[in-house]
Amino acid sequence: MLDLTPRTDKSFFEERARIMKALAHPSRLLILDELSRGERCVCDLTELVGADISTVSKHLSQLKKAGIVEDERRGKWSWYRLKLPCVLNFFHCVDTVLHAKRR
Repeated sequence: MLDLTPRTDKSFFEERARIMKALAHPSRLLILDELSRGERCVCDLTELVGADISTVSKHLSQLKKAGIVEDERRGKWSWYRLKLPCVLNFFHCVDTVLHAKRR
């Protein structure tokens, strides 16, 4: 169960900021959008992002470190999926803000 107790300790907000920072890159948002449709091989994500495998792997590493995605090694490739699909709720909220700004 999610604890909704008001927070006052600074470390809680610092951790939130680290997660938000992991989300704050267009390529990582594109990757997460693609992963919302199901797991993907890192090799497929490189084509989507339009970057080399090293760059995409670094983006995925940041998302994994933040606890947003998880991976599984299969042969020579890593396959990624959303660890907590609730992150998509956040994107819905952001999209609502964008829509409201355009009015």
